[in-house]
Amino acid sequence: MIILDRRQFAFLTAAAISTLTIGMPPLLADEVKGLELLAPSAPGSGYDQLARSIQAVLQEKKLASGVQVQNVAGGGGTVGLSQFITSRKRAPSILVFGFALVGGIITTKSAVNLDQVVPLARLMGEANVIVVPESSDIETLADLIAKLKANPQAVSWAGGSIGGIDHVMVGLIAKAVGVDPTKVNYVVHAGGGEVLASTLGGHATVGISGFEEFRSQIEAGKLRALAISSGERTPGINVPTLKEGGVDLAIMNWRGLAVHASTSEEEKKSLAEMIAAMVKTEEWKAVLQKRGWVDTYLPPAEFASFLKQEQVRVATALKDVGLTH
Repeated sequence: MIILDRRQFAFLTAAAISTLTIGMPPLLADEVKGLELLAPSAPGSGYDQLARSIQAVLQEKKLASGVQVQNVAGGGGTVGLSQFITSRKRAPSILVFGFALVGGIITTKSAVNLDQVVPLARLMGEANVIVVPESSDIETLADLIAKLKANPQAVSWAGGSIGGIDHVMVGLIAKAVGVDPTKVNYVVHAGGGEVLASTLGGHATVGISGFEEFRSQIEAGKLRALAISSGERTPGINVPTLKEGGVDLAIMNWRGLAVHASTSEEEKKSLAEMIAAMVKTEEWKAVLQKRGWVDTYLPPAEFASFLKQEQVRVATALKDVGLTH
């Protein structure tokens, strides 16, 4: 029988606790208090879903407290961007944005742009999905393409903001199948929630958005998914790719975060560390898996470099589909 004295027991207990904490995400010295997340789109949109997912994980892991989400829709995200840039924030604030805002700035010739904010992190990527109501006579992507070729104006597409990933994707599909992209009948909506309502209500021939916006209605059998935009089938999502349906195209959306240009270096560092800690948690990984999002995390410097290149790529894509000149 081995008997430990008090000092030996205390030493072994401390060592055991130390061992258990190895591999856990680093805790912040102080949690971020009163954080504001601005989603430049309507409730139910991809930006909104991301903002509220961040809110939940940050508060659950005590990386931040009193986290609030604000929705400001309009102008392809530029209305929210303008408010974020021009307002004076007393509390720490973060802008949620992505491909759609990059395109929205270009297509609306916005007076504000992303050079006026500071990239904080790229977080995730997501494939788009094309759906039709369950009652539609369009059974496959081939059926949809046949109708598009026969009469582009007769096929109405419900999608997100002007110049966003949905808009660009529709134009690229048209171009890939030999249809003039400028003839496409694309109907702009403020976010995924509105796209869903419009599609379910039969106000559009087809809907296009991130898979998560449509998931519940697809699983309930009220929407039929024709194709997903990823290069390969997404695990857990039984939807054929565009390429499987005869359209040689693969495209992914992405979303990330930025802070106000006036944010102090100390606060930038604190917010960057908060997000870096968040993406390592099991709770965040569970969010990605649940929503079918891909982990594309980039820290501030790498994200800034990506964003600079992405603005050039998006501008080129918008020209290719006739949305800009």
